[in-house]
Amino acid sequence: YRKFDIEAWMPGRGDFGEVTSTSNCLDYQARRLKIRYRPDGDGKKKAKPKYVHMLNGTAVATSRALVAILENYQQADGSVLVPEVLRPWVGCDRIGPR
Repeated sequence: YRKFDIEAWMPGRGDFGEVTSTSNCLDYQARRLKIRYRPDGDGKKKAKPKYVHMLNGTAVATSRALVAILENYQQADGSVLVPEVLRPWVGCDRIGPR
């Protein structure tokens, strides 16, 4: 079993917080679901079926990612600078206060 997390700095916490996680569950879930594959045999002999390894993951914990963006990019006037990599999807470089 292995787990990989991606964390973002969250100034309000004073610490990093998880925004996504992925785990290799090995064959734990596959055994219960009976999901198997048959590897290539060695010539005439058919290989014995084996259980697949399965991954489990969260694409993005949207609320936590949004908190990290707001806390890291909010300006003194209340506006929020849009991170450069997100600008093509947001359509602007700054979100102003109301």
